Amino acid sequence: MANPLYDRLFGAYAGKQTPFLRLADGRTVTHAQFLEQAAQIAHVTAKLGLKPGDRVAAQIEKSPEALALYAACAQAGLIFLPLNTAYTADELSYFIENSGAALIVCDGRSRETLQPIASDLGARIETLNADGSGSLTDSAATMPTTFATVDRTGDDLAAFLYTSGTTGRSKGAMLTQDNLLSNAETLAQEWRFTADDVLLHALPIFHTHGLFVATNIVLITGGSMIFLPKFDLDQIIAQMPRATSMMGVPTFYTRLLGDARFTRDLAQHMRLFVSGSAPLLAETHVAFEERTGHRILERYGMTETNMNTSNPYDGDRRAGTVGLPLPGVELKVTNPETGEILPRGEIGQIEVRGPNVFKGYWQMPEKTAAELRADGFFITGDLGLVDADGYVTIVGRNKDLIISGGYNIYPKEIELLLDEQPGVLESAVIGVPHPDFGETVLGILVPRPGQTPDTQAIMQTVGAALARFKHPRTLIVLDELPRNTMGKVQKNILRDQYKDMFQPG
Repeated sequence: MANPLYDRLFGAYAGKQTPFLRLADGRTVTHAQFLEQAAQIAHVTAKLGLKPGDRVAAQIEKSPEALALYAACAQAGLIFLPLNTAYTADELSYFIENSGAALIVCDGRSRETLQPIASDLGARIETLNADGSGSLTDSAATMPTTFATVDRTGDDLAAFLYTSGTTGRSKGAMLTQDNLLSNAETLAQEWRFTADDVLLHALPIFHTHGLFVATNIVLITGGSMIFLPKFDLDQIIAQMPRATSMMGVPTFYTRLLGDARFTRDLAQHMRLFVSGSAPLLAETHVAFEERTGHRILERYGMTETNMNTSNPYDGDRRAGTVGLPLPGVELKVTNPETGEILPRGEIGQIEVRGPNVFKGYWQMPEKTAAELRADGFFITGDLGLVDADGYVTIVGRNKDLIISGGYNIYPKEIELLLDEQPGVLESAVIGVPHPDFGETVLGILVPRPGQTPDTQAIMQTVGAALARFKHPRTLIVLDELPRNTMGKVQKNILRDQYKDMFQPG
């Protein structure tokens, strides 16, 4: 037998002294050094009594050691559960209890808070700090640097990723070895990654983008990463001359464009810029190309599926779209009520099927049955359309659809118009309760620096461009929109904030 995930991502580079991680302080971690530390951590998990299939919950800062824990879990046949570093103790308690984690790895500062949770659940707890210190690495330092890789199959679970839980309790998406490997192999080929690539990596590694897209692509091709703890504009600009590629969220690119040091010369040697996790404004796409000559490659994925679509590496990268379905991925747009496939150009719910699609939600058979069809198609919850050339455009989440007076209103259509108005940097359109219409439209604007949008003039423009039922009831100006750690606008927070705005009394 074998262990497909470990063998493909890690095992092929055992003993190789080629650079793998290039750190901001100038240090380099070779493939061999990395795998030796991963083997030592795998020994620690075995000594703690963990068995293949056990879950390891990790709420730790980004570091080479944190990444080695992921490799150790793959080698030992454990299920890796990375957790957002912003989660509170109450949130963590749910994830740990729901997953049945046998081991919790946390920052030393959190140990006292999490120890009672671990004790109640019979879980072990170890610490790992941002600088690589902690009880986990202290124990690992005394262990052998080789570990007998545990046999697994492609259908065995490799990771749990919990959804953001904006509409109820978070769901644990079960991802298999084949889910992760198929996506890494496809993306590496589609985006032309090789062992010569140096990826500028400033994403968190508790999320599919930073871990299962960016990191796995580098691992499967034997390349290297400039491994930064977080997005730091000065560091990004300083390190870019040493990189060939970069993956980021839209905020990365808008912040780069806002700095005069980010020039065509600085970016000219780069091969590829990829954006995801949140929609990239078409304006950012255009401004980036004008500044650098590069067209950002935007793609579309989610926790349950990794990546589904991508703009082409060779070909037309269309602003405002997320490109074409990836090889091996089937995508259809259906009527949310009937499930019938809609003609091209019509908006409906997006469904996908392929080797990238997860196995289901942990201990939630009803949720799994509701969202993962018997024929393998996953109902993503995203609304979109496929144009005549096969390019996919996302118009919003199904839960963001506004139904006012019986009419369906897609926020994206209104946001695109608002974003074009003078003085507007970006916008968000939400539906809020209304006594007569059920819901009504509320527009929220973020001004450009030093400018004040003329809301009255904007409303006149909207009035001339859109049908009356789509008009925002009012426009509100805010300094910024609430976002999660990956840059997605949290419309649920806005809806909650303004839910009583048009209620009587």
